[in-house]
Amino acid sequence: MDIKHYFIEKGQGESLILLHGNGENCDYFVGQIDVFAQYYHVYALDTRGHGKTPRGDASFTIRQFAEDLRSFMDEHEIEKAHILGFSDGGNIAMIFAMKYPERVNRLILNGANMDSKGIKRSVQFPIEIGYWFAKLFANKSAEAKLHAETLRLMVNDPNVKQEELSMIQAKTLVIVGTRDMVKEDHTRLLARHIPDAQLVMIEGNHFVANKCPEAFNRTVLAFLQDE
Repeated sequence: MDIKHYFIEKGQGESLILLHGNGENCDYFVGQIDVFAQYYHVYALDTRGHGKTPRGDASFTIRQFAEDLRSFMDEHEIEKAHILGFSDGGNIAMIFAMKYPERVNRLILNGANMDSKGIKRSVQFPIEIGYWFAKLFANKSAEAKLHAETLRLMVNDPNVKQEELSMIQAKTLVIVGTRDMVKEDHTRLLARHIPDAQLVMIEGNHFVANKCPEAFNRTVLAFLQDE
């Protein structure tokens, strides 16, 4: 692989991988790492081109990030893991679980979406305008190019079809905020098409893990520990 992930590692037991959202880094999970590390071997990654992980030369897409995750697991001899992804991290986790079902124990999708149509227009429209402007300056510097690529993820990825969700074999929790930027009907559609998925809505916005960590952590741990 052309990059080495920066990551935080803590705890012992079954592996639990945390994947942050667009434009963020593993610090997003400040309210989760120590709590989950009491029960699991936690790995919180910086995605390619985010935080302290370099951009590298490969494509900058959700599907490439899923391949990066496979390489990370291979490198660290993680045969199978629980995977929790937030926003674009949820999209990475979703793609990964579809392609490598044998590598996923339990799956938590927090604020994930199948495509940009699943995002409320009041949120998506400014992103599209920002991407249009960012493309104009993308050739000015590496930073400008990365900024445009990061916005592009929210415009053109992940483009998952409903019928593809049946490829997910892991027991799955879909979790969102009651005032999430992902449309409620889109979230319900997502959960409905993943076999036997559970759907939980927590009072709050898109960032419930960060803003409401106690409720979020309690819900995730109950799911992971449910026999």
